[in-house]
Amino acid sequence: MIAFFGTGMLGSGFVRALIKRGEVVAVWNRTPARAAALEVYGAKAFEDPAEAARGAARVHLSVSDDDAVDAILERARPGFSPDVVIVDHTTTSASGTAVRAARWKERKIAFVHAPVFMGPQNALESTGLMLASGDPALIDPIAPALELMTGKLLRLGARTDAAAAFKLMGNCFLMFLTTGLAEMLMLAKATGIAPEEAVKLFEAFNPGTTITARAKRMLDGNWSEPSWELAMARKDARLMLEEAARANLALSVLPAIAARMDQVIADGHGKSDWTVIAKDALTK
Repeated sequence: MIAFFGTGMLGSGFVRALIKRGEVVAVWNRTPARAAALEVYGAKAFEDPAEAARGAARVHLSVSDDDAVDAILERARPGFSPDVVIVDHTTTSASGTAVRAARWKERKIAFVHAPVFMGPQNALESTGLMLASGDPALIDPIAPALELMTGKLLRLGARTDAAAAFKLMGNCFLMFLTTGLAEMLMLAKATGIAPEEAVKLFEAFNPGTTITARAKRMLDGNWSEPSWELAMARKDARLMLEEAARANLALSVLPAIAARMDQVIADGHGKSDWTVIAKDALTK
């Protein structure tokens, strides 16, 4: 039997997929009606997480944050069997995850952090990417079950907080990707280009293909042979900001990028490749 705590959009998809594969699933949610709604699919809803966990071989969580994980696990602890495995899919802090893993190790209860890059439909269809890190002796026995949940399991070594760190890094990049699109659409508005026309740029121009090369240049510190000088990139940032200002529109993120460029130019890197703006992240 499996217990699942947190039956929001992602958790509900996981639960329904588990039931489709023939698993017996007990569910609990802070809002009981959300857990009860899954009974139509074959889940058994509980109002007490300890009762939901009683007899479970694995306890999965998909909740909001570190505090929620800790609070729910403490409430459920009386129902844990000695050989239960806790699998936490919540996006949590790396520091909190490390402390949490150490706490449950001291209690002799297996704890694995396995956050995901996937949406509710992915959870229902068992497609996407799940991260996992920690003691291989804990992960190896459950790895086949985790792979069934997500399609791909990326194992990130023995550090208990590595999966948490990588999930945050991935989400950070997604936030910049999304805000980059928002800034681009604001610039389109400033210059009189319809948003539907603006996004057609990506039918011919795919900046995603340059990520690996940009990352390598940053890691190599190869800034002396620029493909785009930082000073010229800063000039382009100025042009963008000026176009927005003429239209009485404000760009939200670009001013911070321009300020960072100014700092690095002041350090003497105006003629360097613009990826030099990452230099402080790469120095020990």
